[in-house]
Amino acid sequence: MHMIQVVFLTVMVFFVIVTIHEWGHFYFAKRAGILVREFAIGFGPKLFSIKRGETRYTLRLVPAGGFVRMAGEDPELVEVQPGQTVAIRVKDDKVTRIYLDRLDDRSNVVRGEVETIDIEQKLKMTLNADGLIESFAIHPQALLIAKGRETQIAPLDRQFGSKTVGQRALAIVAGPVMNFVLAFVLFFAYIQMAGVPMENPDRLLIGDVVQGMPASQADIKVGDVIYAVNGVKIGTDSDKMIELISKSANKPLTFTVVRSGKEITSKITPKPDDNGDGKLGISAALPSRPAKIGETFKYAGNAMKNMTVMIFQGFKNLVTLKVKLDDLGGPVRTAQVTSQIAQQGLTQLTSWVAVLSLYLGIFNLLPIPALDGSRLLFLGLEAVRGRPVDPNRESMVHFIGFAMLMLLMLAVTYNDILRLVRGEH
Repeated sequence: MHMIQVVFLTVMVFFVIVTIHEWGHFYFAKRAGILVREFAIGFGPKLFSIKRGETRYTLRLVPAGGFVRMAGEDPELVEVQPGQTVAIRVKDDKVTRIYLDRLDDRSNVVRGEVETIDIEQKLKMTLNADGLIESFAIHPQALLIAKGRETQIAPLDRQFGSKTVGQRALAIVAGPVMNFVLAFVLFFAYIQMAGVPMENPDRLLIGDVVQGMPASQADIKVGDVIYAVNGVKIGTDSDKMIELISKSANKPLTFTVVRSGKEITSKITPKPDDNGDGKLGISAALPSRPAKIGETFKYAGNAMKNMTVMIFQGFKNLVTLKVKLDDLGGPVRTAQVTSQIAQQGLTQLTSWVAVLSLYLGIFNLLPIPALDGSRLLFLGLEAVRGRPVDPNRESMVHFIGFAMLMLLMLAVTYNDILRLVRGEH
């Protein structure tokens, strides 16, 4: 696979799993009647921006996630105070635009000093225009315009906080749920492409070749039949193969595969792992056959279950300090692994994307401040108490959590860069 294709597929992997997550938030927020101000992929400065309807869609510089900005979640950036001089444009007896600056440049407007204004509940304002007090109704989608920027007003019934606990919880949990749906669909597609193990197999195949390991330097490819190791025929005994390779750390061995009916022999020296056992960087797989639809559902469900167990085991190892910070990988490492898997073909990449999507969904449901799980926890407390937690306290918890996550991201990214500099895989 050409490098351009690998880079493109790697970028698309992150784009797809983040977009489907944010789309879950976006869709159910819109269904609840919440004004969604921005649908963003990435963080930091904007690279691309386009507005459609009420929502601005943006692509940002740092590809480390995304967000859906809903009205009422953050303080509104523009306020109009009594005594402020503004210009308004009226259409069909309703204010559609409120200009806060460059008033002399505005045409077809009414200019005056604000006496009263309510853009959340009553949607009304009174204006003192040259001593004449006039009252105006405000359109529920009116725009506030300042410094060349348009901000749509958010009446109370369009704000996130005005919705029921159930509606808000659904808008939050929908992101991770969409990742679970995507993971299942991709596992389903992977099984359809890869097939399922044959009953009573008569041979072992090369299932994977790890880049940077000894096998990747030899003439060994995914799908080759494993015939013999140091002259010992393997048949279907993967344990025998592992044992022979483990005993040959730093010792050349003869590895024989069969491809298209021809035997291919390579001299390879296994690399010792931390325990001194030899490793070639290959995995064995049994021959497969096309999967039936019922089998595909079954195997996709099993893949979801098994990977979920492994992910939680990884979290447990992290909490119990069985995994060191230096062993963690961040976005750079994930992108590196994704590019390596992309080179193995679409089938393996489909399985990997399913794992990433499943991981993202589970991680976001953890009760860590700033993540979806933490927001759901606050909503649960609100449901039990019958009243919401102080918004300022909740915002502070999420802010601290986000800052800690960013520090962790910086640390693991630093580890990733060090690995690249050292040439580690």
